[in-house]
Amino acid sequence: MAANVENMFYVGRETPWHGLGVSVETAPTSEDALRLAGLDWQVIQSPVYSEGGLLIPGFVANLRDTDRKPLGIVTNKYKVVQNAEAFAFTDELVGETENGVVTYETAGSLREGKTIWLLARMPQTKILGDQVDPYICFANTHDGSGAVRVCMTPIRVVCNNTLNIALSSAKRSWSTRHIGDLEGKLEEAKNTLFMAETYMKELDHMADRYAEAKLLKEQVDEIIDEMFPVDDKMTERKKNNIESIKANYQIAYFMPDIAQYRDTAWGAINAMSDFVTHAEPKRETSKYAENRWGKIMDGHAMMDQFVNLVNQRIAV
Repeated sequence: MAANVENMFYVGRETPWHGLGVSVETAPTSEDALRLAGLDWQVIQSPVYSEGGLLIPGFVANLRDTDRKPLGIVTNKYKVVQNAEAFAFTDELVGETENGVVTYETAGSLREGKTIWLLARMPQTKILGDQVDPYICFANTHDGSGAVRVCMTPIRVVCNNTLNIALSSAKRSWSTRHIGDLEGKLEEAKNTLFMAETYMKELDHMADRYAEAKLLKEQVDEIIDEMFPVDDKMTERKKNNIESIKANYQIAYFMPDIAQYRDTAWGAINAMSDFVTHAEPKRETSKYAENRWGKIMDGHAMMDQFVNLVNQRIAV
């Protein structure tokens, strides 16, 4: 397990796309989820002093109450969102719905508890006939480095690809700072999450338009060349890396599960989704798992660039 991942669990025998964690047989309750994820601790705040023993006004240290491990130094305006509060927030979403059951799927912490996440699986749906699992993601930091963040991410079941596509017609993510009326902002987040069904419907509509839009292989090659240009000033190593990237995209492009969408924008986008979801880094750093989680939350810059270039060549 990567050094920056402290604890986590996931439901089922198959390791999720982030490739980490300990399996549990059934979806837990929020109380059990906290314990299984190693998140059954609270953040306490302590005054901050200089080396000379002088109180530093306006700042406090966030500590874990179980071992007083420091999580970060923040301003005294910072509002702590406890791990239990995060799970209480998603408890409003977990359970029976009109379309099926929402369950906790995975949760854990990064960087010795400085970042925590939890993920809930929504009822399965379909995009152009493909089975898709939509997930609600919640991430929080205790070191002052980030906001309380919520997003949803659809996973195409047949190949485990993330379909994190930004839509102008529906929100995918939301965030707030640790100041002000946090309870009210979390209520706003909950309202945003209930728009998940709208997002999935809009994604299905957009997928249908992409599937109808012709995009020939020659045009896809032009996009890939534009994204990964090669010039004579590059080292041979860098040129080889770019050629490897292009070859791996070509492999994804000709995968049989998207053959029916060949020569369409949707086929090209799914190939890029497959590539960015499963591509391994040239060098796995200590922040690899955290960076992968960040791409689940934020979307992938390469995917966004590719979709933008596709949009420039078609009318959707």
